[in-house]
Amino acid sequence: MADPKGFLTTGREVAKTRPVEERVRDWNEVYVPGSLLPIISKQAGRCMDCGIPFCHNGCPLGNLIPEWNDYAYREDWTAASERLHATNNFPEFTGRLCPAPCESACVLGINQPPVTIKNVEVTIIDKAWDNGDVTPQPPERLSGKTVAVIGSGPAGLAAAQQLTRAGHTVAVYERADRIGGLLRYGIPEFKMEKRHINRRIEQMRAEGTKFRTEVEIGRDIDAAKLRKRYDAVVIAAGATTSRDLKVPGRELNGVHFAMEYLPLANKVQEGDLTVSPITAEGKHVVVIGGGDTGADCVGTAHRQGAKSVTQLEIMGKPGDERNPNQPWPTFPMLYKVTSAHEEGGERLYSVSTTHFEGDEEGNVQWLHLVEVEFKDGRPEPKPGTERKIPAQLVTLAMGFTGTDQENGLVSQFGLELDARGNIARDADFATNVPGVYVAGDAGRGQSLIVWAIAEGRSAARGVDRYLAGASALPAPVKPTDRALTV
Repeated sequence: MADPKGFLTTGREVAKTRPVEERVRDWNEVYVPGSLLPIISKQAGRCMDCGIPFCHNGCPLGNLIPEWNDYAYREDWTAASERLHATNNFPEFTGRLCPAPCESACVLGINQPPVTIKNVEVTIIDKAWDNGDVTPQPPERLSGKTVAVIGSGPAGLAAAQQLTRAGHTVAVYERADRIGGLLRYGIPEFKMEKRHINRRIEQMRAEGTKFRTEVEIGRDIDAAKLRKRYDAVVIAAGATTSRDLKVPGRELNGVHFAMEYLPLANKVQEGDLTVSPITAEGKHVVVIGGGDTGADCVGTAHRQGAKSVTQLEIMGKPGDERNPNQPWPTFPMLYKVTSAHEEGGERLYSVSTTHFEGDEEGNVQWLHLVEVEFKDGRPEPKPGTERKIPAQLVTLAMGFTGTDQENGLVSQFGLELDARGNIARDADFATNVPGVYVAGDAGRGQSLIVWAIAEGRSAARGVDRYLAGASALPAPVKPTDRALTV
């Protein structure tokens, strides 16, 4: 155990953010560099080393959280990094981007603020990179088997790294011009600087993983031909079909999916563009959708110089405390103020968009909305609450409905889908096509980065067993596993 009295003597303290007026003028990560290191050992000492640590259950990766908390408390960063990497290929991604269901399941959180698990995690991995503890781990021998991984998001990268280390020759196919999937182009730079992806890619290259960018399976290469070329295939193409809003005026200029808006802003940071073709500069911006993607749009609009930013959510405003129907250790729906919300803007709850209004040139100018209340699980408009707000740029951040089926990948493989439109798989993550496996959002549906990495690791075990007859790779989750929610 770290500090036997730590949870009694030390209060919760989290990473410090840079002043709003400073950070909205750049695209660097919002946190003060190095602010965690002076406090993180004491924060790790708040871990109670529970007899039954429910943080393991909250995390689909099964992270060995009490163990690396103990090492962090003792400032044994090398040992902490080893324990962290035992279950997680990319802790610098999850430490920055995961909503931390492990903290919701922390036993200390029953009646006190939980351990800052996410902050401890990111400190350990940042120290590991600084100390040279993160090195390539190439296989001792090659199996002679080849694997294609379709998609380079967290699920695809995790599967590729695991299979490469198992001795298989792995090639990752990515339709974008750079590796990283939504980590690269869907996550703004201020949430995770892309240097973190770049150095992981270099580690994987040194281990032997091959990368093929600007190749879309289904369009550039026939999926059936790809299957013949490789001994096995892992589909980790994500759930990239955005949920649309079919209301009058949807066709107006200035109404865009979030995944049309965010990647262009990231391309500016990559140096590909000087100015984004879709910019919030000087405009009234409305973001439809109250989740993390919506918050990313809010923060991006602030940095582009929006005149105003309004975020709409059809659901009611969550509370600050757990509802009785969301008991510990489930992941509760709480009112969350992200770094983007700290920077300004207005948030409207229990509202629904009725239509958009444009000018004579076909550009959106107004968004008409109405307040709603839920009856029998469906939103019903409240008479007399209709109004309009200025909107010269609208981003639709209402989630995703499934994997892309227009590019031919699903039909060319001959894949079966489940009732929700995801690619169906069995207990080993195998599809109905022999040798073809699926991991991440393509099979699970829209989910979290930590689930994507867990599925990539589990699918890699299934592929390894298929190719070698047995596997020593870990499988932290089953396809049917779900988060601790109610």
